[in-house]
Amino acid sequence: MAVGLYLLALVCVAGIAAGQVMFKYSALALNQAGSIFAIRPIMFFGATMALYGVTSVGWVLILRHAELGKIYPIMALAFVFVPLASHWLFGERYSPGYFIGSALIATGIICIFSSSR
Repeated sequence: MAVGLYLLALVCVAGIAAGQVMFKYSALALNQAGSIFAIRPIMFFGATMALYGVTSVGWVLILRHAELGKIYPIMALAFVFVPLASHWLFGERYSPGYFIGSALIATGIICIFSSSR
């Protein structure tokens, strides 16, 4: 599979992870405003949905040239990226087991792609 497809897949994963962080910002803005109809929560939510739309288009472009079962494991990186971002941006804390699990996910992805050639 072409390197460009893997790079685009990583961009899609980053977009999905960023969208999850933006959903959290939407929730925080909603808590602060007290109404789902306030401008700030609507803006965060709208921007998140736009990002998800762009990311979905990118994923469809990837799937034009890649088998779903072979490219989809890259999406597991979102389970690593989102908690890391939430730690840095929101101060959320994780146990050492989280970091061990993240390393296992990354190792699993490496195993999948090194054996699928």
